[in-house]
Amino acid sequence: MNSETITDIPLLRGPVALSHHFIRRFLHEGDRAVDATCGNGSDTLLLAELVGSSGRVWAFDIQQAAIDRSFQRLTEAGLAERVKLIRAGHETLSGHVTDNISLVVFNLGYLPGGDRSIITNPETTAKALEMSHACLKPGGILAVTIYPGHDGGERERHVVESWSAGLDARAFHVWRMGQLNVPADAPYFILIQKAA
Repeated sequence: MNSETITDIPLLRGPVALSHHFIRRFLHEGDRAVDATCGNGSDTLLLAELVGSSGRVWAFDIQQAAIDRSFQRLTEAGLAERVKLIRAGHETLSGHVTDNISLVVFNLGYLPGGDRSIITNPETTAKALEMSHACLKPGGILAVTIYPGHDGGERERHVVESWSAGLDARAFHVWRMGQLNVPADAPYFILIQKAA
């Protein structure tokens, strides 16, 4: 018997809510996780809550404003000690994180409320995805939210989808999820799980 009630099921409006739904199912106390694009700290905060006091989170961003906002949110929640904030591009991930990672989350595009000319770059995102999937433990996931509707977003969509589609189906399970009743350039979510 499923003990989940209707009030426990979140509203799945948009890909971030969907990604958080999956993250809550896959990330547990004591796990290690990476936020490849910490932005305003929403994903970082969720990861820090879920890994608990025995877990660890690494969060990357190239903008100091993103690092500062994330640090403020984590501090207010009393979770700053669980997270290492790194002011660097996610393409440097392998220099900070090794292996046995349960989850890596990417929320691509630009910093909400920030300079819209500073966006994630398809080439560095591809490098970060390659590094991320190499450090995942069996059963671990990559959760990638893509925003094709901004300048540069369509090219990044193509790079991420091509990379994801090229993964060996015996080693990785790749899912693309998005709402059908929204414009074609609306954001959507890709979930990649490393086979056990």
